[in-house]
Amino acid sequence: MVRAVTDTKTRVMVTDRDSGTPDLGTIRRALTLACRAPSVHNTQPWRWEFDGKQLLLYRDHHRQLPVADPAGRQLAISCGAVLDHARLTFMSLGWFTFANRIPDADRPELLAVLEFRPWHEALHQTAARVRAITLRHTDRLPMAPPDDWPTVLGALHELARPHHVTVDEIGEQHRRRLIAVTQHAAALSRHDRAYQHELRWWSEGSGSFDGVPVAARTSAAEADRVGVGRHFPSPPHSNRRADLDDRSRLVVLSTDAHSPGEWVDTGEALSQVLLECTRRGLASCPLTHLTEFEATSTVVAELLPRPAVPQVLIRIGTAAPEHGRAPTPRRALSDVFHHSTIESGSTREISPSR
Repeated sequence: MVRAVTDTKTRVMVTDRDSGTPDLGTIRRALTLACRAPSVHNTQPWRWEFDGKQLLLYRDHHRQLPVADPAGRQLAISCGAVLDHARLTFMSLGWFTFANRIPDADRPELLAVLEFRPWHEALHQTAARVRAITLRHTDRLPMAPPDDWPTVLGALHELARPHHVTVDEIGEQHRRRLIAVTQHAAALSRHDRAYQHELRWWSEGSGSFDGVPVAARTSAAEADRVGVGRHFPSPPHSNRRADLDDRSRLVVLSTDAHSPGEWVDTGEALSQVLLECTRRGLASCPLTHLTEFEATSTVVAELLPRPAVPQVLIRIGTAAPEHGRAPTPRRALSDVFHHSTIESGSTREISPSR
């Protein structure tokens, strides 16, 4: 290693493998893909910082939904999903990440710190899940039932287990009750002007790089054939999959209690579940609003086989590919990623304050 000292910076000649950290190009590639992760209302409420050694994940409280998500639970779940997407993507690029979650109680905005080491082992199913990142999207339309469901459900159980999250199916005998819960939630919010304003903002007025676009929303006719879902402002009339009433399977991700750490864990498990479904050619639609407020969350909890705190409900099914469907928009990487290193060729300038 060659070191040259100037008045204000230390210039170090390193390669990413020598330093034990990926270079900025690798980090940018990984985070560009990772930020395809799902988030509530497509708010993308995360912020990444790289200090030359560690990659830090922060929640972006400016993108929290104060009405629909007053505690920041859905925000933290969204950040957990992008965290898992990032770890999978880094592994596919040859880097294993150690994640220290909620590392500082005095800095609640800091959700995780990632440290790196080179990874040379086989990727197994990781590569397939990384390829699924660009294919996955939230499908709010009616679905046909999933193929080979017992095998799929067993795989989802195993993927969520390391995150201390359980996956339980809600049986068909309870679907009508969940539809009633959905209708009750819609009725509670219909006359809530603040909630409706917030919903319209993220559906119609947020911008071209975030929010829920028209193509991702359902018309009234389509929503009527789904039953269990979140009601967004309806787009112009459409009747896609007109011959299909929803026959998706319903699963719930739940934890032992409510805490920011468990919300992040839920997001990581959600990432694994959704990518596994996509890898298997299945459609999915995560729902967090039915587990947000006590009136509806209590009903969902009563349908679980054991005492637990429901965090996310997911519809999983089969759907024909939508040819020509545009990807849901994402913010520019420069809006969500900042670093304290300056890279020029094989040279990095590292500020001594870091």
